[in-house]
Amino acid sequence: MLHAYARSGSGPGLVLMPLGARLEDALWVDLYRPLPEQVAAVTALGYEVPTLADMEEIEISNRLYMEKGVFYMTGVLPGQLPDGTSLAMPVTFILDRGRLVTVRHHEPRPFVTFPDRADRSSAGCATAEHLFLGLVDEIVGRLADISEGVGRVLDVSAAKVLGKARPGEASDLESALVTIGQQAELMGRVRMGLLSMDRILVYHRAVSGQDKEDPATRSVRGAIQRDIQALEVHADFLTSRIGMTIDAAMGMIGLQQNERVRLLSVITALFLAPTLIASIYGMNFEEMPGLDFGLGFAMAIGLMAVSVIAVLVVLKWKRWF
Repeated sequence: MLHAYARSGSGPGLVLMPLGARLEDALWVDLYRPLPEQVAAVTALGYEVPTLADMEEIEISNRLYMEKGVFYMTGVLPGQLPDGTSLAMPVTFILDRGRLVTVRHHEPRPFVTFPDRADRSSAGCATAEHLFLGLVDEIVGRLADISEGVGRVLDVSAAKVLGKARPGEASDLESALVTIGQQAELMGRVRMGLLSMDRILVYHRAVSGQDKEDPATRSVRGAIQRDIQALEVHADFLTSRIGMTIDAAMGMIGLQQNERVRLLSVITALFLAPTLIASIYGMNFEEMPGLDFGLGFAMAIGLMAVSVIAVLVVLKWKRWF
């Protein structure tokens, strides 16, 4: 799929160009799971469109480089596949003086929301570079929203785990553990996205030529980098909260298991003496005292009941039950 955007003729925003329009007039070309003919159309503009295998290459030389005056910058961002599966995949930003090209094989939310509000972003969309910084700012804002969502889910999960004096039901604790694990995975994707965006901005700053750069552009990029640093601190805090909540859930599960084992131990202790009495009177010897006693059965039952009561009283006195 190919989406091409050009400057609006009646305002400062972006407009989606119709199918078949000249890509030479586009300010932003967004390739989403592109078909071969779409790749060929962008390649004809002078750009080298990377394949998914190229984008997944972890070597720094394949993630951040410049060729023929064009920046090629790849980062890993959270998003969704067409079937709704959430995951983190690479996104490549191709930038030169006249145009921004993005290549992706999943759908991070900012690529859907940004075109309608590009003119209201911190950098605007007057040039391709401003458009790039505005998109990065939108991505960082989305990562911040995800972090806040993780924090809200952790509040609910922590209340479920710690909000009761006694351990909750096993199903509740297991559900809380699954939820917390999902949030931990999501925070891992957020941290990867923050790291990717920070590396891209540092690289862009290093090779863009500070002497010739617009001061406003430099200011916007610096503000975005400060936001990333603040979000990384917040991510560290949320990660520690996730670890604490998991430890608390595991501790509650351990307490619940200990409670069950203790109950079984008490039941075993209560019936230990009756079992001994029954075992003695159940011996198959020809000569045993009391076999002819008329009240022997009642006496044995009485001894069993008295032993159970005596053990129960001792356990209550020791506060073991």
